[in-house]
Amino acid sequence: MTTANTRPGAGPREWVGLAVLGLPTFLVSMDFSVLYLAVPHLSAALAPSGIQQLWIVDIYGLLIAGFLVTMGTIGDRIGRKKLLLIGGAVFGIASVAAAFSTSPQMLIASRALLGVAGAAVMPSVLALVTGMFTDQRQRSRALAIYLTCFMGGLTLGPLVGGVLLEYFWWGSVFLVAVPGMVLLLVCGPFLLPGRRAAQAGRLDPVSVVLCLAAILPFVYGLKELVRSGWQWWPAVALVSGIAAGVVFVRRQRNLERPMLDLRMFGNRTFRSALTLMFVTAVVGAGTLLLVTSYLQNVTGLSPLTAGLLLMVPNVLMIIGNLSTPPLAGRIRPAYLIAGGLLVAGTGYPPSSRPASASPRSPRSGPRCTGPA
Repeated sequence: MTTANTRPGAGPREWVGLAVLGLPTFLVSMDFSVLYLAVPHLSAALAPSGIQQLWIVDIYGLLIAGFLVTMGTIGDRIGRKKLLLIGGAVFGIASVAAAFSTSPQMLIASRALLGVAGAAVMPSVLALVTGMFTDQRQRSRALAIYLTCFMGGLTLGPLVGGVLLEYFWWGSVFLVAVPGMVLLLVCGPFLLPGRRAAQAGRLDPVSVVLCLAAILPFVYGLKELVRSGWQWWPAVALVSGIAAGVVFVRRQRNLERPMLDLRMFGNRTFRSALTLMFVTAVVGAGTLLLVTSYLQNVTGLSPLTAGLLLMVPNVLMIIGNLSTPPLAGRIRPAYLIAGGLLVAGTGYPPSSRPASASPRSPRSGPRCTGPA
């Protein structure tokens, strides 16, 4: 008599646990987009300079990217559930600090802490989802739900921000994450497994420091270069960032298990896709930052109406993401990418033309720009 060597499927506890994991995923991704509509309002309250406004918006994503791989390794060592709960607690505390910030510096620091906490949450959730669902069909469904939560946060961020700003002060866009993280801390210990990875990767703090030392000074130098012109301190920041980047690359080449496997860049398809994603992200983020200010400060739209308008491209983006995989089996990916970029490009010229709108009304919200 033989028994099938199959792993048992997930039960109700795992599916309830997936619902708990979907909440922090939604909230962490929502923090990428929920802040854009609040920039004019927090600028009036805190009076940040133009450069500080950019740091308030950018520092969150920069630190998530800088700490993502490291947090994944830490989760393998101490346990994914433990790191998730720590990240959720820090995310909630940092959200409260951001909501009640009294200066641009305090808000930037709070957003930075949110980025580090978000970097702890994201890989922990993904690792727990793949560990909880061992059946291939159930795992595919669970990963689809995970991706839907992530894309849903990006899509609904402007709408949530618009609703909150319509009735509350700008700090409310941060407080919306607190109840979700509290729910995670209450339910997570009972519903999520606490297993560690069988083989934890080696933690490389030197590579993490070099990565951040390359990104942050370089971005700071660019921002200051735009604001102050060719002064010595932006030049020093740019050179130091480039130097740290060179050292980082050399270290990754010499490590047996690097934090970033540079051999991937030898693949032309990977390089091309990464370049297109980078350009698309830069253009999209810059456009979103300008459009949110324009809709409220120039056309006089309320935050809620502006949020509803900003949902349209996000919804269409999700439709495009869902429809691309089946089309990729019939159409060459290069043609799909080119077609998508062409369609996106046709939208920018009409958007650059000033719309005929009434002058900015007193109720349309504060101006985006603060004192330089």
